[in-house]
Amino acid sequence: MATEVLRLNQFDCGILKPLDLVIHERECVCLSGASGSGKSRLLRAIADLDPHGGEAVLRGHAQSAIPAPQWRRRVALLPAESQWWAETVGEHLPKAPAAADLRALDLPAEATSWNVARLSSGEKQRLALLRVVSLSPEVLLLDEPTANLDSDNAARVERWLLRLVREQRLAALWVSHDPAQIERVADARLRIREGEAQWS
Repeated sequence: MATEVLRLNQFDCGILKPLDLVIHERECVCLSGASGSGKSRLLRAIADLDPHGGEAVLRGHAQSAIPAPQWRRRVALLPAESQWWAETVGEHLPKAPAAADLRALDLPAEATSWNVARLSSGEKQRLALLRVVSLSPEVLLLDEPTANLDSDNAARVERWLLRLVREQRLAALWVSHDPAQIERVADARLRIREGEAQWS
């Protein structure tokens, strides 16, 4: 029987109606919907960055009982636009990424010493993914993780993320507008229509 990782009980935020959702180990749930439908806000609320109603539960422990910094390490959000506040990439990383992960994302070993100002949008996206994963989360909240990538790098990211989800027994909630990508990565699909998340 699959092990439950994340549960939402009557969880609502903004325009979204209360939602019940369970994501298990090694499972990737894709979330789609029109622009402005509340996808990003839902991810931010699950990460305890926006107000919400209801409860999020991680492996049987309610979000309300876990200190916010600890929750955000265990339930980690990759926003659509990553934020960079220090001069070099390495200053943003809690620990150095594995060489195999850098190779999988087509990044050189010296990428962690790069100046942020020299990064392309695609490099920022891939390095932001490494930053999120370096927190050793149990849940990945992915807001269009391949939006700024060309097709080759998007494929690399898809393969790498799915491998992590399977091998490290993670749960993933992945926002995507791309039907072909959803077909490739989703174990289950949710679509937001008129404020309600429905299985599709």
